[in-house]
Amino acid sequence: MKILFSGGGTLGPVVPLLAISEIYKKHNLKAEFFWVGTQNGPEKELISQYNIPFFTLTSGKWRRYISLWNIFDIFKIIFGFFQSLFLLWQKKPDMVVTAGGFVSVPLHAAAFVLGIPAWVHQQDAQVGLANKIMSHTAKKITTALRDSQSFFSENKTEWIGNPVRDLSVKDVSESRQKLGIPPGVHVILAMGGGTGSSSINKLVMEALPAWPRDWHIIHLVGRERPRALQENATKVFPNYHVFPFLKEEMKDAYAIAEVVITRAGFASITELAALGKAAILLPMSHTHQEVNARLLAENKAAIVLDERTDSGLKLAKIVAELIEFKETRDYLGKRLQTVLPPAKPEKIIQIVDSLAS
Repeated sequence: MKILFSGGGTLGPVVPLLAISEIYKKHNLKAEFFWVGTQNGPEKELISQYNIPFFTLTSGKWRRYISLWNIFDIFKIIFGFFQSLFLLWQKKPDMVVTAGGFVSVPLHAAAFVLGIPAWVHQQDAQVGLANKIMSHTAKKITTALRDSQSFFSENKTEWIGNPVRDLSVKDVSESRQKLGIPPGVHVILAMGGGTGSSSINKLVMEALPAWPRDWHIIHLVGRERPRALQENATKVFPNYHVFPFLKEEMKDAYAIAEVVITRAGFASITELAALGKAAILLPMSHTHQEVNARLLAENKAAIVLDERTDSGLKLAKIVAELIEFKETRDYLGKRLQTVLPPAKPEKIIQIVDSLAS
């Protein structure tokens, strides 16, 4: 069994596919995986943790507004299509799987030409253009949300929830030791995705002086963001821990965090749902993340702030209230689990086996 995954640029379309690889590998130890991603995205570093061979393709992005770049990107897509044909002929996968991203579009077009079955997974509440395009040639479409089924062909679409990686830890006290955090102290986790969020970084820096000095803050600032300001802050706030990115230790950070501040991409939100964590969301303005955040806010499954108008002091106050009232944290975590149940492993295995056969 050979499965070719594709997606990147951000970690959003990457994390659920890694979950699929984890789940299926336990079922079939002989399964082989390959990955097609972007040249400069954060996904390669994370995928290397799974020892999955990684390839890049030339790909373009179609903008939904008038732009000369659309003309250049047409040629990129065509070139990426022929690269994809060669890669698929060379690796001969039994199927291709994606959760979005424009790097996947030429690959899935080539797979259709060669008769290789494709699976497209839709995470977000709002369907992206790449998934809309690929859905026409996909043999199977799955969705993280029940309502998203209506956007695709009824006869090949199924709601399964979102695949989730194994995020369990053997001992929470060991997780604290790994990250240099003593037992019994309150822990806040702030993260802005693989590339980092300048808005979250700014608000956390504003909130930091308002939080008690005995709290510990784990702040993932992103690989592509300057972190001199944050690193200087560690000299003033010794319990403030700055990382550009976490790989193996991510599950440890999740395990010890009582409140998580994050963007509103479904990959991260689904992992928080699986763990029952209280989340404060700062969706990226004018994107599908605002639709995701609105859905969760309406279902009382998360607290949502506006990166354009809300301040670090407001963030500090909300976090302080959540730390003080454990019942509120527990309620938010349970609501998030209800709205975003994880996909069942047996369903994922069934889909892979049926497509490959």
